[in-house]
Amino acid sequence: MRAYGFYLLKRLMQFALVVFIGINVAYVITHATPIDPVEQTISAATAFGNTSPEAIDMMRSSLQDLYGTGGSALDQWLAFWGRILVGDFGPSLSAFPTPVATLISRALPWTAGLMLVSTLLAWGLGNLLGGLAGYYRRNRLLKFAGIIAMGIHPVPYYIVAFVLLILFGYVWPILPITGAYAQGLRPGFNLEFIGSVIRHSLLPALSLVLVGIGGWFMGMRSLVPTIMAEDYTVYAELGGVRKRRILGSYVMRNALAPQVTGLAMTLGAIFNGAIITEQVFGYPGLGSLLISAVHAGDYSLVIGVTTISIIAVSFAVLLVDLLYPLLDPRVQAR
Repeated sequence: MRAYGFYLLKRLMQFALVVFIGINVAYVITHATPIDPVEQTISAATAFGNTSPEAIDMMRSSLQDLYGTGGSALDQWLAFWGRILVGDFGPSLSAFPTPVATLISRALPWTAGLMLVSTLLAWGLGNLLGGLAGYYRRNRLLKFAGIIAMGIHPVPYYIVAFVLLILFGYVWPILPITGAYAQGLRPGFNLEFIGSVIRHSLLPALSLVLVGIGGWFMGMRSLVPTIMAEDYTVYAELGGVRKRRILGSYVMRNALAPQVTGLAMTLGAIFNGAIITEQVFGYPGLGSLLISAVHAGDYSLVIGVTTISIIAVSFAVLLVDLLYPLLDPRVQAR
């Protein structure tokens, strides 16, 4: 237990370091842009009328305090981290004066739900089919499923999204192709709203699942023969243990350990795919919010979404690292 305590402390320090470096890189990149949120806000405010120089100077001073752009570069960096620590990203430039945190809180549940469902489905189906294909190598149906999965896997997310949009939105229009729920429907915890959300999320989720299955399928199928060659698996077969039990208790269970690690490592890539997919289907998640912020030059919103993404992906990797020694007794927590 003491060894696991040191392991936990080490992983927490690594998590903090990764988050700190990642947020600082995002800060430097966003602040290297030529867009000045203060001057842009002043230009928008004074575009429809004359304003005295004194009023403009007062407005500039207030906006610099609001956006944290006043003082030296060090003062701005310290002010930025002071706000980050309390979850305050300042106001949005494109939706002034709405706080960035408010916009993110509205979009985050949609992306989190889409990613969670898509990731679990792709991971579960890919590992199940890959495990079966690796164990029953002569099954023609599983071979065909493997060909389909490996054929779709290299295709970019947005290509699959466009194909699904054309197929089920125009050629065979049976599913909604934009939005998160039907227009005019009031959000609430009722069957009508939940059903509408599920129908609108089918195409975005399907585009992520179809591409994601192939990687998990190939990974699990390549791991199964190695596990089958282990002494404990061979001994179980010679001992007359049923094939279903060997597949579930001996092969799949041991082959899943590296797949669990891969689950966390691919979260970032899935998020990148979700950004494009959300834009294709007009899904109101972080992806659509981020693209709108980039087009509007709203670097407060950009750095807010980027920070949330960095923390979420780093936390997922941390969680898997902490659970891995508990899931696989062969791994020592050091």
